[in-house]
Amino acid sequence: MRLLTLLLCCSAQLVFAQQRPNIIYIMSDDHDADAISAYNKQFISTPNIDRLAKEGMLFKRNFVNNSICGPVRATLITGQHSHKNGMKDNRTRFDSSKMTMPKVFQENGYQTAIVGKWHLHSYPTGFDFWKILPGQGLYVEPRFISMKGDTSTYHGYATDVITDEAVNWLDHREAGKPFVLHIHHKAPHRYFLAPLKYIEEYHRKIFPEPPTLYNDTAGHGTAWRLQTMSILHDMKLSSDLKVDPAFLMDLPEYKPDEKEITYYNAIMNRIPEPDRSRIKKIYEERGLLLREKRPSGKELLKYKYQWYMQDYLACVASVDENVGRVLDYLDQHQLTNNTMVLYTGDQGMYLGENGWFDKRWMYDVSMQAPLLIRWPGKIKAGSVNNTMTQAIDYAPTMLGAAGIETPSFMQGINLVPLLNSKQKALPRKSLYYHYYEDKADHTVLQHLGIRGERYKLIYFYTVNEWELYDLKNDPQEQKNLIRSAAHQKILLQLKTDLLKLRDQYDDHEPAGELN
Repeated sequence: MRLLTLLLCCSAQLVFAQQRPNIIYIMSDDHDADAISAYNKQFISTPNIDRLAKEGMLFKRNFVNNSICGPVRATLITGQHSHKNGMKDNRTRFDSSKMTMPKVFQENGYQTAIVGKWHLHSYPTGFDFWKILPGQGLYVEPRFISMKGDTSTYHGYATDVITDEAVNWLDHREAGKPFVLHIHHKAPHRYFLAPLKYIEEYHRKIFPEPPTLYNDTAGHGTAWRLQTMSILHDMKLSSDLKVDPAFLMDLPEYKPDEKEITYYNAIMNRIPEPDRSRIKKIYEERGLLLREKRPSGKELLKYKYQWYMQDYLACVASVDENVGRVLDYLDQHQLTNNTMVLYTGDQGMYLGENGWFDKRWMYDVSMQAPLLIRWPGKIKAGSVNNTMTQAIDYAPTMLGAAGIETPSFMQGINLVPLLNSKQKALPRKSLYYHYYEDKADHTVLQHLGIRGERYKLIYFYTVNEWELYDLKNDPQEQKNLIRSAAHQKILLQLKTDLLKLRDQYDDHEPAGELN
């Protein structure tokens, strides 16, 4: 009888464990929502990512709190703003002794794993298995650091290899025990190198231009004047757009410097033959055009924008294919019905708006990030949510799906009541944002601010300049209303609300006038 009782108890525990949902979190790097057809159909078709929207929920107003790679990843695993988790910029080393979301899952009986881009400088903790890219990682013949601390080169394209390793872990996990798997892609991050089949598919496609592509941003404010993220002036023909330097060396207006040539050679020489020759042949068309037409100004911007979009979207197509591989795996192994799948980009990405590329700003283009969640039986298929959500909510939501209470150190909100329609809105009327990296890389000044339902207030505190936008009447954030007499009452209210948010999130670091 005692043996039977023990067997029944163990059996009940196993059933309970199997009933707890598995969770797969997929994050791509710099994947803007406009490059997902569930959000915007004018650039690309992403049928596999779209499945998550068709079979789950699409979030139309999801935002980050610090639009840059490493800090978003730290927020993901801590549920905290950057000033609390300590990862303010890409150069900081994350304190791996901190309590994090994967550690909480481990304490509650989950298997945890991460494969792909980590970018936090310290080794992952809280994961039963990890295999990560060093730094930004490489697109072709990528290197991975294993749990032994050694680094090995893997044959193939990074997005494919990351998926291979994730699927391999799924094949060898402990059966019957719930799991959390993070799949973090490098693509479509700069330098936008896709596999040959997608380069062939996209290299002659023409994409619609954003209405602000040719805007003159020089008179907007100090931050806009100082930025170095212009497609025309700052996107490199050889390293970014893969034009062979041999085409440009005798053209003074295009001639690459030694650093750019080094980057180009490093990118191309890593591609195995025969793909390398075919890819170089395709990109030869760009070099020949430059030599023949010698475009400049707006005409050059027109070409560079198209080439950028061709390469960027070709990378996205590969990501979409590999999301499909993961979803197919779940179907084939009868895991779909008990697995929550989340897809995000680590932030938004400028696709020519203001003539820019990259991210970092508090403007919606880079502050907003895609979020799609599928959870069969819990989320009504085809749901769309317009609530303002933020990256600090990811960890509480995944824990909440597993029935785990949000730890007190997390600053985000559990979105599960939104997913199962028990709640229609969040107890949140505004979002807090703080970007710290200052003049590194793309020369975006440090700034912080508050985003409400209609208005946004941004403070570039190193130059003591404020910006105020009416998101309803000016969604592209072109007209700064900071000196508008009609908006002074709103400005004062937003400044008051901003101080309250800083108190709420315990951010008391000096920032210009906000000491």
